[in-house]
Amino acid sequence: MTSTLRPATTTGAVKRPDRWLALSVLVLAVLLVAVDATVLGLATPYISEDLEPSGTQLLWIGDVYSFVIAGLLVSMGSLGDRIGRKRILLMGATAFGLISVLNAYATTPETMIAARALLGVAGATLMPATLALIRNLFHDPRERSLAVGIWGATASAGTAVGPIVGGFLLEHFWWGSVFLINLPVMVVLVVVGIRTLPESRTPNPGPWDLPSVLLSLVGMIGIVYAVKEAATHGFTGISLGTGLAGAAALYGFVRRQLTLPAPLLDMRLFRNRGFSGAVLADLLTILGLSGLVFFLSQYLQLVQGRRPLEAGLAELPAAVGAVVAGLIAGRAARRLSVRAVVSGGLAAIGLALAALTTIGQSTAYPVLGVALLLVGVGAGFSFTVTADVILGSVPKDQAGAASAVSETAYELGAALGIAVLGSIVTGVYRGFAAPAGTPEGAHESLGGAVEAAGHMSPAAAEEMLSSAREAFVDGLTVASGAGAAVLLATALAAWFLLRGQHLENTP
Repeated sequence: MTSTLRPATTTGAVKRPDRWLALSVLVLAVLLVAVDATVLGLATPYISEDLEPSGTQLLWIGDVYSFVIAGLLVSMGSLGDRIGRKRILLMGATAFGLISVLNAYATTPETMIAARALLGVAGATLMPATLALIRNLFHDPRERSLAVGIWGATASAGTAVGPIVGGFLLEHFWWGSVFLINLPVMVVLVVVGIRTLPESRTPNPGPWDLPSVLLSLVGMIGIVYAVKEAATHGFTGISLGTGLAGAAALYGFVRRQLTLPAPLLDMRLFRNRGFSGAVLADLLTILGLSGLVFFLSQYLQLVQGRRPLEAGLAELPAAVGAVVAGLIAGRAARRLSVRAVVSGGLAAIGLALAALTTIGQSTAYPVLGVALLLVGVGAGFSFTVTADVILGSVPKDQAGAASAVSETAYELGAALGIAVLGSIVTGVYRGFAAPAGTPEGAHESLGGAVEAAGHMSPAAAEEMLSSAREAFVDGLTVASGAGAAVLLATALAAWFLLRGQHLENTP
């Protein structure tokens, strides 16, 4: 799968020992994004109490970041190929840190949603640049597999560090402090990155096509918004119209890429079955996982009564499993096969989600811990190998665009997962039986019910909360079942789509 096309231009060639130091800077960027994504789940009950968002606004706070980042990843990956991946990475990291301050000091749901959207713009510059730079830093296939494994393991470690650090901050400071932890990471990344990262870009890339950028953004946001609205309110004129507009924009984007001499995204990449199969596996996997992850922190805190730090530690097995699996995934795929490792990982996640359909309000932690560990191991194997397949399927000068497609699938899956599975949880929850006089806000979210309980008599509050928690758990188990079905179907599809795929070996 090694291309004979001309490689990307790289300035400041990295000496053999220095490429690992450069990798440490790249994984800091991954850590920045992973921590931000995970602390939001822990902070959601506090944001609900302070900003009092409606159920719909709460979902927007959770998924608008993914909406925007999904719409811009391809454009930003292509921009990095043109102006320099190091440059766009450092610019994006600086903006990410500064916009985190806006998130921390948001005073209304609308302000919070806007701040999360801006964070998505900055975040879209980070992930494609990190993977593309790894493709250009590591020429040896086995070293690249290890580097990708470290990259993925760091993202998983961020999912562990985020809840633990976030839980500590939430117990000692206000909820906005969880966003301010991005600042020191950003400072280290920029200062060290300026000195250690090599610059790389595509030779003679052509102009950055603004109409393509707008078509991609409108198309992605339109499609995801339509799915979200249809899942929440059924098929309405608004959801149908928005979906058709998004589909038309994406059709226009594809047609434009096929006619441009220097497209933002070379559509010929999708002719590679391994590339397309890996991208599809990533999208469906994160779709099945994300809605569950978004609500699991609320379950641990608002249903089982755990403190934020305790809830963060409870989620640790998933991150530990993903770190360990990510580091050995490349070796396992070479010894067994790509499709065996990816399909096996996806099946493991599916079985873990199926086990979570049995949970109740008082489920013992060992059941949750084992399920989370299995989820982490499966995700570590699957995501690491698919990332390696995607990078190995394209020439170096298209690394940014390929990485952007991979990350777009991830973020689009996250947005759709939160929209669809989150709406399942919310839809089941809203129908719970409540005593007379229960405020309407109690039916919007479980956080709203906890807030409303403070304004009710003790007896009525206890009755209402018991019913609300039971309904929330019912919604969570239904969503887990839906996620399990998606993951098991994806495991089967990956077995056929990735047939004959192999990771590159050392020449």
